[in-house]
Formats: sequence, structure tokens, C-alpha cells
Amino acid sequence: MSGGDVWTSLRAGPLQGDVRVPGDKSISHRAVMFASLADGISSISGFLEGEDTRATARAFAAMGVRVEQPSASERRVHGVGLHGLAAAAGAIDCGNAGTGMRLLAGLLAGQSFDSRLIGDESLSRRPMRRVIEPLGRMGALIEAEEGGLPPLRIHGGRRLRGIDYALPVASAQVKSALLLAGLYAEGETTVVEPHPTRDYTERMLAAFGWPIRFSEGRASLSGGHSLRAADVVVPADFSSAAFFLVAASIVPGSDLLLREVGINPRRTGLLEALRLMGADIVQENRRELGGEAVADLRVRHARLRGIAVPEALVPDMIDEFPALFVAAAAAEGETRITGAAELRVKESDRIAVMARGLRTLGAAITETPDGAVIQGGRFGAGEVDSVGDHRCAMSFAVAGLLADGAVRIRDCANVATSFPGFVELANGCGFALGTAA
Repeated sequence: MSGGDVWTSLRAGPLQGDVRVPGDKSISHRAVMFASLADGISSISGFLEGEDTRATARAFAAMGVRVEQPSASERRVHGVGLHGLAAAAGAIDCGNAGTGMRLLAGLLAGQSFDSRLIGDESLSRRPMRRVIEPLGRMGALIEAEEGGLPPLRIHGGRRLRGIDYALPVASAQVKSALLLAGLYAEGETTVVEPHPTRDYTERMLAAFGWPIRFSEGRASLSGGHSLRAADVVVPADFSSAAFFLVAASIVPGSDLLLREVGINPRRTGLLEALRLMGADIVQENRRELGGEAVADLRVRHARLRGIAVPEALVPDMIDEFPALFVAAAAAEGETRITGAAELRVKESDRIAVMARGLRTLGAAITETPDGAVIQGGRFGAGEVDSVGDHRCAMSFAVAGLLADGAVRIRDCANVATSFPGFVELANGCGFALGTAA
């Protein structure tokens, strides 16, 4: 748990300080995976010490990879090579990590042994057919529960073939699963997306020495190569920074500096959306860290106004929408969100959870199948339920900064999956966030 299962968020004064949020979750997952499959020893610094990423590290340890922790946020991985994994003694528990399960499905489809992937109650409700079906076209055999839900049973010893696959819905996780299966496939695997998504997998495969061609919305690789050990520096997670970007934007007098935030262009749609709303966010000290663009983000309070969120930004901010809901509810005028049906199949139905919670606090929100219409206004006191969704819990904590009374937030324990230490870091820069077991 991270600071208790129930939080109380109160109105607070200006947010001030110099903050570094934890390492990027998506990069941390991939770094452990590729280091495990590489020849040699890789060092990872800035590793996210969250439940999701630790579950991925434990999964590879269960398959015979030596994963050492020299200190907090560091891992030293003794790679076993592309064909060096061994069958785990039991089921591999992915916890709450959809990224972990989907990427592992692709990777394990090419092994010589059978595997079983399980997850917590939330992950067990998330759709896996979107990876099972295209992996099946490559020759994989993956069984799931009714409706394509976990647990997954992955049959080993299958002969995989490269395919050309056009994703029906833009998804970095599905793209990555197919590319990982492609490492073990005969011939070339090509994935084409309807909209470009984050390219962490492509960049990291190249950093570990695998020949790969990629451009916006397209990636191709062939099997039969190997990965070389590499040292990975994980930048601060933009998704974690998002809560502070919104909080400092809406609380009068705020001035926050967020250090070394990853600004991969396929990840920063929220930054563009907030700027369209009038946010005052400046990039400082832009540079590269471990092959990824990073910058210090300076955010000051600004009067936000409602916008129609451009659909072109949606794939680049899909994880940040709960925070955007709060920004929209605090802005002047109307915000329209469309093209975001993917939000309904995340850790929760995030459209429904955020709309229900913010309505409880007095906001005017109308749900649509693929988004919402949000009228800006004031927040009142109330009790909301995050339904175990870490991003919704942290977003409601941000809403409490402007509320006329206490905002009580239920079911917050899963914040540990992505942002251990959130409560302490938030209170350190001006939140008034209390916790209870």
C-alpha cells in the first residue's frame, strides 16, 4: 500500500518546489525485459520502484534471470540471451500491470516452454483479445478466459512467422507485443498504426543492438538477431508528472519545477492540451538521457479555458485523461473530449469513474461513448471512489486542492503500482493530503 487505502484531500495554498517524480513505468518494464534477453550484464538506473514494475522483474527472476538491486531505483540484470529463459515453477503474476502482461504474452509466445500469466482483480477484467488475435496469426497459441480475459495460458514450442499487421486501434502495448514475438519469428514483422503511439520499444530495441526500422506509425524487424547488454537511464515519468502539471496550473500562486521529465513526443499530448487551455508550462534544460528526450518542466498557475481536445492528441495522452478531466472541470467554459473510447478499458472505465466522482463534487459532466463534455466550475466536498484505479485516485487528490470542503477518496492502495511515495511528494510541495488504512 502507498500511504493508506483512503485519502482525504483538502484545499491548499500555492504549490511550490523542485520535484523529481519516479522513473517512467513504460521504460522500466521494457528495460528489465530487454536486459533479461540480452547477452551480458545491463545496469538500469532510475527504475520505478512500483508494484507493476517489480512484478515484471520478479517474472524474469522466476524464469532464471539474476536481477540484483544494488540500491533503490537501480537494477543490475544478468542477461541470459534470447533463448536462455527457463519455465517458471508456477504462474507468473503480473499484478496490476497491463503493460507487463501484454508484452510478456508476445515474448513468451516464442519460447520453448508453456507459461501461465495471471493478474489481480483489475487486470483480470482487461481485454487481451487484441494481442491474442494478431499473435495467433503469427502462429502463437494463447488460451484465455471467456471474453479474452486473463489468466492467459501460452503454449510454447510454436513456430512463429512474421506478419504485416495493421492495428485496428492505436496501442503501444499491442505493437510492442507483436514486435517482441517478432524477435523469435521467421521473416519480417511489420506493425502499422492508425495513429503513431509511443516508440519506447523501438528505441530500446535499437539501443540493445537489434536491427529495427521505425518511423511515425510504422515499425519493422526480422528475427534471428541478438540483443547486447546496455546501460539504461530511466527518465522521470511524464504520466506521474501530469498530476503536478495540472495541480500547479489550477492552484493560484503556484510555481513548480519538475526535473528530468521524459518528453517523448508520443507521450506528451497532455502538455499540448494544457497549453491550448492556456497553461503556463515551459521546458527548460532540454537534453537526452539514455536515448530519451527529457526536460525540466516549469509550471505556474494560469487561468485555464475549456477547449475541444484535438483527437490527434488522444493516443499521446491516453494515460493522462483522468488528470485532464480535473483540469477541464476547473477551467472556464466547456471542454469536449472525443475519440477516447480506449479509456473505458483501462484499469477501470476511466470515463465513468472520473465523471461519477467529479459529479459528486459538483462538476457538470456528460458522458459520451468515446469521451465527455465537461463544464468548468467549482468543486465541493464529497466522497468519491477511485475503484482501485491509481490514476483516478491521484486525479481526485488534485481536485481536492480547489474543493470547498474535504474530498474523501476511497480505494487508493493501487497508487503503489505506479507512484510509490505520491502522498509524501505531494504534501512536500503543498498538497494537504491525509491518509488512513
